[in-house]
Amino acid sequence: MQKLPIGMQSFANLRNDDYLYIDKTEIIHRLITSGRPFFLSRPRRFGKSLLVSTLEAIFKGQKELFKGLWIEDKWDWTKQHPVIRIDFGGTANRSPENLQSSLNSLVDSYALQHQLSLSRETLPGRFQELLEQIHKSTKQQVVVLVDEYDKPIIDNLSNLEIAEANRTVLHDFYQVMKAADEHLHFIFLTGVSKFSKVSIFSGLNNLHDITLNPQFAAICGYTQAELESYFDPYIEELAQTRECTKQEAIEKIKYWYDGYSWDGATFVYNSFSTLVLFAEKEFIDHWFATGSPTFIVNILKEHNDVKSLLEPIKLPAASFDSFDIRAIQPQVLMFQTGYLTVKKKEQDPFNDTMLYTLGVPNEEVNQALTTHLLASYAAVSSLDVGMVRSQMMGQLLEGNPQALERNLQELFAHIPYELWGSDEKYYHSLLLLWLNLLGFKVDAEVSTDKGRIDAVWTWKERAVIAEIKYAAQGNTDKLLDTALAQIHERRYYERYAGSHKRVALLGIAFAGKEIACRMEELSPS
Repeated sequence: MQKLPIGMQSFANLRNDDYLYIDKTEIIHRLITSGRPFFLSRPRRFGKSLLVSTLEAIFKGQKELFKGLWIEDKWDWTKQHPVIRIDFGGTANRSPENLQSSLNSLVDSYALQHQLSLSRETLPGRFQELLEQIHKSTKQQVVVLVDEYDKPIIDNLSNLEIAEANRTVLHDFYQVMKAADEHLHFIFLTGVSKFSKVSIFSGLNNLHDITLNPQFAAICGYTQAELESYFDPYIEELAQTRECTKQEAIEKIKYWYDGYSWDGATFVYNSFSTLVLFAEKEFIDHWFATGSPTFIVNILKEHNDVKSLLEPIKLPAASFDSFDIRAIQPQVLMFQTGYLTVKKKEQDPFNDTMLYTLGVPNEEVNQALTTHLLASYAAVSSLDVGMVRSQMMGQLLEGNPQALERNLQELFAHIPYELWGSDEKYYHSLLLLWLNLLGFKVDAEVSTDKGRIDAVWTWKERAVIAEIKYAAQGNTDKLLDTALAQIHERRYYERYAGSHKRVALLGIAFAGKEIACRMEELSPS
């Protein structure tokens, strides 16, 4: 088997050292033959840097690296262009002065590489002079590839003064490319977020944003067909290790790491997590653990927004155009950073725009983000959340309502007063957030022919039918009586009783800040 390219960002190293490469060159060919100033937003560790490196190799005419790939006989390799590649992942950005110094050093290095002498003093002036002189000396227009264009801003969102100053530096730097249009053959910028055109791209407002374009939906990440084709021996190996069938392994990989989409039709796997899974054979959080979720969690807490993890969110297409540094919309931020993805795309019935339905992409993100969010709400560590999760799962499986009640009371006791809601829906949502974490299949508001079930959890031979009741004040016992009576009256359990599962009926009551639960085991029919 070929080596897994975990963390590989150099296309040349990947190809020369016989690492596995999922051939994206047909989509790349479509990109580079359909225009020239492009912008692509994708979450971190999603293969953007490798894509930029691949573009660089194509424009430099390095045909030997593309042997056996789709593009090998589809591209004129005699046409080579000088390439300026700017990777902000390696630049200092903790102050505008550091950022300017890093960019000046980069300009100097390319001038030295082409044996050029620059005379202008300002950074934008020197960058434009560099483009002009490279074009003149090589007789070929220049290709500019920018990786992590937004990192100097993203890294400083906790200090808006520095973020704004860095934005100004980038604005002045990027606008050079519009003025130097005659010297440029192709421009490609990629990053995590798309900032407002007026704030950073006003000088480069001719960029074609392909983030939501269906033609390029699979340019990063792995499709289902690619997973089953390229990784077939790894899937076989994983199935043997996990002692399951090959199809069961595929379904579990899909459940954990698939689900990312930018058009609602083409879904891809998180490439980093998939690679690490095949290397370590463990279905755990791989991608989320490599980056700090603190900023996202704080934004959600600030807006008291847990619905983003529980209910589909519909947003108009215009919502994705950008976000402003000082007015970040939580749902758009979560989408751009990969915690939400497009589940469905449809025409707005009232106008000509498109509506995008967003949701959490997969179990990896669901479990990891929920863990960190609840740990933050309850003022406990993520490790403590994991321990309580294991306890509560056992309590539901074994039918131990007293211990389950104690854990619920302990968890909710830590939640700050200002986050407590005033209706049943809030408690329902927060409880579902916890139960999502348990690893059960959660079906909120499952419909039957006799009514709606608040929640159902199924796991192996176990099914738990739950009804949640809330009152601003009163007696939890009465609420529990009502909850269980409703399950019995509407016979919610019938659809599960014949499925060879042990079925339990669970009532959960919130009376003010008092919490109680009661569980009944359903006798086998």
